[in-house]
Amino acid sequence: FGSRAQGAAAPPRARQSDRQGRGQASKGAMGRVIRGSRKGKSLIFTAKTRLRKGAVKLRPVDFAERSGFIKGLVRKIIHDPGRGAPMCEVVFHDPYRYKLKKERWIAVEGLHTGQFVYCGSKAQLSVGNVMPLGKMPEGTVISMCEEKASDRGRLARASGCNCMVVGHSDDGKKTRIRLPSGSRKTVPSTCRAVVGIAAGGGRMDKPVLKAGNNFHKYRVKRNCW
Repeated sequence: FGSRAQGAAAPPRARQSDRQGRGQASKGAMGRVIRGSRKGKSLIFTAKTRLRKGAVKLRPVDFAERSGFIKGLVRKIIHDPGRGAPMCEVVFHDPYRYKLKKERWIAVEGLHTGQFVYCGSKAQLSVGNVMPLGKMPEGTVISMCEEKASDRGRLARASGCNCMVVGHSDDGKKTRIRLPSGSRKTVPSTCRAVVGIAAGGGRMDKPVLKAGNNFHKYRVKRNCW
């Protein structure tokens, strides 16, 4: 009788509780959600955009820029929250209608309010002007450079960054530039750029010293610290 009691099967309720215990143990042993997946799930990781002034872009390419130049006035130099480089607001006369058009792009070192800047293929090579890369001599220091023609500026937009024109192809269709990282890139010669170094350089030279400074830095950017 004793041997039969030892070999008897456990009651159904005991088997069910044993399965639940094993399931909980296996769940606890699984890996954690990776950081990229967590950022996609919650709204606390989205960027803080309420006080931002807007995207930085060069003028859209039009007939005036392709065939000559157009004059603009630097109305303001403004701070954009979460962006290290200052932003300039340039006002142009609309070539086709009686109105003014505002454009915002990264300010370069030496740019000031009240300054006239010229955009186009026949603009002069001076700080603040926007020109195609094919019209610039080798060794020109530029910022806010286009990666593809008419994309309105993609490269060297952070504070203190700059590209340099390294050379032009024999047919004049391609230009070789040196990026802020030091690598070289070949882009079409019709890509435009601002002459000069992006302002706000040396921002990282000052030591952070305490966590509160990083807290305030990333508070206006996004939850990534």
